Amino acid sequence: MTTTSLAPFSLRSIAVPAFGPALMFSLGEGAILPVVALSARDLGASVAGAALIVTLIGLGSWFFNLPASIITLKFGERWAIVGAAAASAVALAGAALAPLFPGGIWVLAAAMVVVGMAASVFSLARQKYLTEAVPVVLRARALSTLGGVTRIGIFIGPFVGAAVMQLAGITGAYWVGVVAMAAAAAVSLSIPDLEVPAPPDGVSPKQPTLRSVAVSHAGVFLTVGAGVLLLSALRASRQAVIPLWADHLGMDATQAALIYGISGAIDMLVFYPAGKLMDRKGRLWVAVPSTLIMGTAMMLIPLSTGFVSLMLAALLVGFGNGISSGLNMTLGADFSPDNGRGQFLGIWRFMADAGATGGPVLLSAVTAVAFLGAGVAATGVIGFAAAAVFAVTIPRLKHRRNY
Repeated sequence: MTTTSLAPFSLRSIAVPAFGPALMFSLGEGAILPVVALSARDLGASVAGAALIVTLIGLGSWFFNLPASIITLKFGERWAIVGAAAASAVALAGAALAPLFPGGIWVLAAAMVVVGMAASVFSLARQKYLTEAVPVVLRARALSTLGGVTRIGIFIGPFVGAAVMQLAGITGAYWVGVVAMAAAAAVSLSIPDLEVPAPPDGVSPKQPTLRSVAVSHAGVFLTVGAGVLLLSALRASRQAVIPLWADHLGMDATQAALIYGISGAIDMLVFYPAGKLMDRKGRLWVAVPSTLIMGTAMMLIPLSTGFVSLMLAALLVGFGNGISSGLNMTLGADFSPDNGRGQFLGIWRFMADAGATGGPVLLSAVTAVAFLGAGVAATGVIGFAAAAVFAVTIPRLKHRRNY
């Protein structure tokens, strides 16, 4: 399912419909993420309960990846994106109004599950759309830009939410999310439909099942997919490592936030050059360096003793993560089959989210039985393991897709 045209393809031609909804959706997510735990506490949840409600977003997204592929296949990419953004807007409105309901904590919890499920559909549908709409020679740039735009939205969302909260209180963040999600749905309506070429024999091929795709592509899932799982675990762990080590060194919340924010800013600056490098030289040129850099940076963090040394390590983490922007999506697009792409990407995203969930769990487990420095070092080992997997598997499977 690809578009064909005699005119040269330009990413600018689909910039607003392809990347605009992603920016709005991620801005809405970024606006609410810092306040979900606080809202839960205000509604009577314990500290552990509040933390659990925050994780419901990720869990909802993780477990809904497989159904998301079926939804996208049934309704098409455009309407899946529109519906997911609209569902998120409704869920966030419910979260904003949760204090008005008896048992408001359950309303908030349900809203976070819906937001996670909608994010799964939204992410899979937009990835599938760009995979099929953009020529292979520009694929990595398109998907790296998609990843970069998402990070930009997550980065600026908390600032927009904080500004509105000055006037409307904590619920203001949720209303920012409602407006951003509604805007994402509205802009998504402008997404052009993909041209579906007529089958040569006039009979459309039968759509494979999730199980058949998993079996027929088991070799890819167990090799390159394992690297993607490790990369996702590494990325998720870094979000906890930097503030935890800053606290270990006795820094206050302002210093920790400054280090984390600057690391995130570096992260956002390098996504497009990395995508261009992947398109011109190959995926391996980014997959291995990015994981080695992040793994090394994680190993250096326990050696830091103050603000400057931790800042330098965090900047290295941000750079490594930034150049890997869109890598998971690009590899998934490369190895996905033309018939059954949605199912393949659903399984691919399920594996990536499993890694994102498991990374912080590993950090917690190693820290519990040893100490924080050992837990942080263990996440660095994940980076080296991911680099080794990519170095071995990507060249061997390169022939499966045109790079």
